[in-house]
Amino acid sequence: MLSLPADAKADRVVVYKSQRKLVLFKEGVVLREYQIALGSYPVGPKQMEGDGKTPEGQYTIDYRNPKSQFHLSLHISYPKAEDIARAKKDRIEPGGLIMIHGLRNGMGALGRLHRYTDWTNGCIAVTNWEIEEIWRVVPDGTVIELQA
Repeated sequence: MLSLPADAKADRVVVYKSQRKLVLFKEGVVLREYQIALGSYPVGPKQMEGDGKTPEGQYTIDYRNPKSQFHLSLHISYPKAEDIARAKKDRIEPGGLIMIHGLRNGMGALGRLHRYTDWTNGCIAVTNWEIEEIWRVVPDGTVIELQA
């Protein structure tokens, strides 16, 4: 697969959890689609710390970690105020540190094989090559919509 052009920039990211797909958009046009792995219990929105679910709703990419244990990672702004309020009402911790990331350091050779099971703690996993491209074309502040 050819890399996206050096000057490509996404302005929106959509994750279709049921399809295990992450899509980058620029002005409504698809730039690239990636097959993904999700949390170990992916059906339904994230409710609390440790539930293995990936959040649903609209968030932003708010920072990046170049020293991630998973090659590179982009942080999703979960939990937002309503997630925190719901968790507080239910007397549970909402969880956090939800990322788009590559494979665990030292495991990059797995490549696409990692997609055969949902294995994260609620994050969105892609191959190392894919996270390098996503890292390059998705600026901080980009809207990410996580759909069932």
